[in-house]
Amino acid sequence: MAVNELVELKFRLADGSDIGPSMYNSGATVTFLKEKIIAQWPKDKLNGPKSINDIKLINAGKILENNRTLAESRTPLSEVPGGAITMLVVVRPPLPNKHNDKLQENSKKKVGCSCSIM
Repeated sequence: MAVNELVELKFRLADGSDIGPSMYNSGATVTFLKEKIIAQWPKDKLNGPKSINDIKLINAGKILENNRTLAESRTPLSEVPGGAITMLVVVRPPLPNKHNDKLQENSKKKVGCSCSIM
């Protein structure tokens, strides 16, 4: 595959909607694709990704690595000539805030009886 070849991609979100299709250079990195996904993320969808580390891109059952190019990540057997390649976008759910969890645990522990019998 030529490094400057254009590839048509669309990104399938968990709810079945798509971002794209759009044309990308096969020399583009997976990190670049993730940045584009974040920029084009639908504003009406809740819990969107905040950074590229919140997204996993899957093509033909393989999780794509951030530092690899699109040309290095493609699997020719999964492509239809002249068609768009659909990649699955998996967004990591937001992690609970550890500080808030500790405050909730401490408040639960402090509840108790403080009676004194004389």
